Amino acid sequence: MEKRLSSQRWTVLGLIKKIICLEGSSPDTGKGKSKSSAITNRVSHGFHLVKGQSGHDMEDYHFAEYQKKKDHVLGLFAIFDGHLGDRVPSYLKDNLFNNILEEPNFWEDPKAAIKNAYRSTDKLILEKSMQLGPGGSTAVTAIVIDGKDLWVANVGDSRAVVCRNKTAEQLTVDHEPHNERKRIEKQGGFVTTLPGDVPRVNGQLAVARAFGDENLKAHLSSEPDVCNIHIDSNTEFVILASDGLWKVMNNQEAVDTVKGIKDPQAAAKRLTTEALARKSKDDISCIVIRFG
Repeated sequence: MEKRLSSQRWTVLGLIKKIICLEGSSPDTGKGKSKSSAITNRVSHGFHLVKGQSGHDMEDYHFAEYQKKKDHVLGLFAIFDGHLGDRVPSYLKDNLFNNILEEPNFWEDPKAAIKNAYRSTDKLILEKSMQLGPGGSTAVTAIVIDGKDLWVANVGDSRAVVCRNKTAEQLTVDHEPHNERKRIEKQGGFVTTLPGDVPRVNGQLAVARAFGDENLKAHLSSEPDVCNIHIDSNTEFVILASDGLWKVMNNQEAVDTVKGIKDPQAAAKRLTTEALARKSKDDISCIVIRFG
């Protein structure tokens, strides 16, 4: 994620990471599907991740897994786009969904459970800052319940877009600093926009919400936006992707690019390939979830 202004600290962090940091996630591709007969709508997914040209190690992580819980089949999908290192997105990959599903009210009130888990996970990340470092991560998560209901949440600018009747609909909110200037300033921070650059919190971070980022946390939020939709016969697929895709492609363009591709892995790879062709230099991570 190209969230921070370039500076000498990237060089220093790069040297530190070679010595003590966890290995970044490698460019990866794959697919899967729900094998349970308990769901009426078949769910399948494919993913593709490509390292960018930003001069630092890969900082994007993905999660894609099916689990059975209390006679329900869950499809769990996420993109985590890190900045200033890969430790926070790696931690989120290992812990966020467990924290969501362990919320006691998950089945009665998924929205409240997701919000609580996002907040508690961020608190744990900050408490572990000595191990996880100063960096942070955006997140977009999707939970498919029994192939019928979809719960999407996000902090930052990783995005989820659903295709219904060949039309794109954004399910998430891009948490950009200029849209949350009043809140940031009320909390003692500021938003700057240098010529040729994007708005940044305190001149540093290009999103107003994120996990981690201990040094900016007083002015950042980890409160997710949560959206719920019913999956019906008109719901064709969902795209989850980091901003490496959305910087160079709008929602409808992304949907139009892959609406005729039935294999979700091929669709995810097609989107990343198109983003590279459009000169995206950031890490690009994409999951395509198909229904029916």
